[in-house]
Amino acid sequence: MNDVPTTVAAICRTLSARIANGEFNKDGKLPSERALSEQFSTTRITLQEALGQLEAQGMIYRQVRRGWFISPPRLVYNPLQRSHFHAMAQQQGRDAYTEVIDTATLPLYGELCQRLALPPGSEVYRIRRLRYIDDRAVLYCEHYLNPAYFAGILDEDLTQSLTGLYAERYDIRYGRVRFDMLPTLLPQEAAAMLKVTYGSPALFITRVNRDQHDRVIDCDLEYWRYDALHIDVEAQ
Repeated sequence: MNDVPTTVAAICRTLSARIANGEFNKDGKLPSERALSEQFSTTRITLQEALGQLEAQGMIYRQVRRGWFISPPRLVYNPLQRSHFHAMAQQQGRDAYTEVIDTATLPLYGELCQRLALPPGSEVYRIRRLRYIDDRAVLYCEHYLNPAYFAGILDEDLTQSLTGLYAERYDIRYGRVRFDMLPTLLPQEAAAMLKVTYGSPALFITRVNRDQHDRVIDCDLEYWRYDALHIDVEAQ
């Protein structure tokens, strides 16, 4: 091939243009690294650097043992709004569903006890869930609930919105909420669930929720794929 781009910058520009032109839109999957290396007459090292740069821009993403894919539009997330995950996705024309990984009753220690305003060693309910947008896992979440307010909740259908379940079953509605947001690297379990490489970048959100009576009711630990979320906040 003549005039084949071989530098990292040139490969990035060419792949970006091909993506913009809809070349890979059928299933969103890019050719294998070997095929791309041959197309660009370059080494796998150079190609991987270019793919890494496009990944850092949020243009493409990698799934372990599956290859590279075009990133779908980011989900716009306003933490000040009370819309739950499924409703938020639906409002943006996206399909969402939730998978329950497991549930447990366990003693809690350390910082999480402080966040839940409980003494060390207190038993809490833990619900671990994986949440999907358009069949792509984007959020690994651990929910820690004060069992004093949610008797029997682990026997409920936990694929549904907890917000709705709280209101319908327990007459509990969210009041004040505190968010902490930090860029981080995915821990091993979260990375495995999201099917990305261990240590990949993520947005880590800790959310402590109070109810309408100002009681601390739960704490959520959320690990978002960094290329799946757009934080958009407008305060009055």
